[in-house]
Amino acid sequence: MLSKNRPLGRALLAALVVAGGLVAPAAPASAAPAAPTCTTNPATPKRQFRAMWIASVTNIDWPSAPGQSEEKLKAEYRAWLDLAQRLNHNAVIVQVRPTADAFWPSPYEPWSEWLTGARDGVSPGWDPLKFLVAEAHARNLEFHAWFNPYRISMPQGAGPDLTKLAPNHPVRQHPEWAVPYPIDAAGSRLYYNPGIPALRDFVQRAMLDAVVKYDIDGVHFDDYFYPYPAAGQDFADDATFAQYGAGFANKADWRRHNIDLLVQEFGAKVKAAKPWVKFGISPFGIWRNKATDPLGSDTNGLQSYDAIYADTRKWVKQEWIDYILPQVYWHIGLAVADYAKLVPWWSDVVAGTRVHLYIGQADYKIADPAQPAPWQDPAEMSRHLTFNRDYPEVDGNVHFSAVQVRANKLGATDMYAAEHYSRPALVPQMPHLDRTPPLFPLVTGASRAADGAVTLRWKQPLGHATSYAVYRFDGLALPGRCGLADAAHLIGTARGTSYVDTTAAPGARYTYYVTALDRLWNESTPSLPWPLMH
Repeated sequence: MLSKNRPLGRALLAALVVAGGLVAPAAPASAAPAAPTCTTNPATPKRQFRAMWIASVTNIDWPSAPGQSEEKLKAEYRAWLDLAQRLNHNAVIVQVRPTADAFWPSPYEPWSEWLTGARDGVSPGWDPLKFLVAEAHARNLEFHAWFNPYRISMPQGAGPDLTKLAPNHPVRQHPEWAVPYPIDAAGSRLYYNPGIPALRDFVQRAMLDAVVKYDIDGVHFDDYFYPYPAAGQDFADDATFAQYGAGFANKADWRRHNIDLLVQEFGAKVKAAKPWVKFGISPFGIWRNKATDPLGSDTNGLQSYDAIYADTRKWVKQEWIDYILPQVYWHIGLAVADYAKLVPWWSDVVAGTRVHLYIGQADYKIADPAQPAPWQDPAEMSRHLTFNRDYPEVDGNVHFSAVQVRANKLGATDMYAAEHYSRPALVPQMPHLDRTPPLFPLVTGASRAADGAVTLRWKQPLGHATSYAVYRFDGLALPGRCGLADAAHLIGTARGTSYVDTTAAPGARYTYYVTALDRLWNESTPSLPWPLMH
């Protein structure tokens, strides 16, 4: 007989667990265990990367305006994390170096004007990046630090004028590092010159400073390498090519080589400093068109390989990165760049590599009157996520940007969240970084409040875990080999050793299981069950 709120006796429990197929009896050392074949619900995947970009440049998302108080900035950021949790996201990608500046006390580059409201290099008096990481981790969200490698200024800021940069900006000491582009045209700004080896080394040191000092989970680049071309203007690096381009038949190949070196070298430096930190890039959605290159996609749009000298396909095939996040910012059926053609193309590119594929989603186009009819349909984004289910190489989605996700135009965010993010999901594993799971935890108790909420407690007797996943079954239940295969019973994850199940119904009977997760989301076998019978 079970008492009201005490666990089953250990011997009986262990017997039930083995009999129920939750834990297999030990196999001979020479026998490889057969992987169970489980039918899972594609609407509730157990693992799927889910995030939104939180852009700081020109105050797109956070901070909402420059020069705000520390208290206001912290409140705004916590509200973004509230949204991420509400949508069952498991990561945030936050821009912390938008224009050769910093959201942390960097010894290399000045404080960001998008944070402080001034281009004077004066400290705001606190460490935003430390706060950003800690707050994300408190909610068990991965934190990916988003760096823009080569952009120095924006038209809304210093534009092409070096003298408007902070006095301690490195370009003030090294004006030869900067190239204004385009010249005498709208949108003119400054870029670092990727062809200068000393500059490339400096940029890597500036970004690596944050990797070394902060407990980030990922490093993220967007699609800006060489600038997007302006009509009739070339990026002014002829002298640099003459100095450093020996061995290259043309400037285009040399430029691609420069960006290849950035990606290869920085990825290696990240892993040398912290092997567990992921390195991902979010390129423009088209590598090359099939009409140009038989390896390209069936598209007719701008080609990142030729326009911004980003050989994104090569980075995947060489496995210089851990994930690729192409910005597939077009609707299904668009003639020049069809979402339904690009996702299969990118899936084929990553197939056979260890590189994860996440898809960048254009939430900013929803309900935009300048966009074609599909973007006036609240179901278009949900159709994208449904389409992805047919391509197992697609491991997740990231939405641009946070303000657009929150705006919920046409109710589209609510729709795709209900149809695709109704349950929590674990971040996909990266076995090439680590594949060893932690040991399972031991549930030590559960208590129910008057409103029905259940507080579950556990401990980690052996080994180390970063966080935990909590599963709930109705009644006295053993999940068998497939009960934890998708997220149907996953109710949440937590850092620390307790979890409050606010969705528990008063008086309902449940059985809880807890698994341990390391920082790369390798999952332990489940704890022994904890039945709650009243």
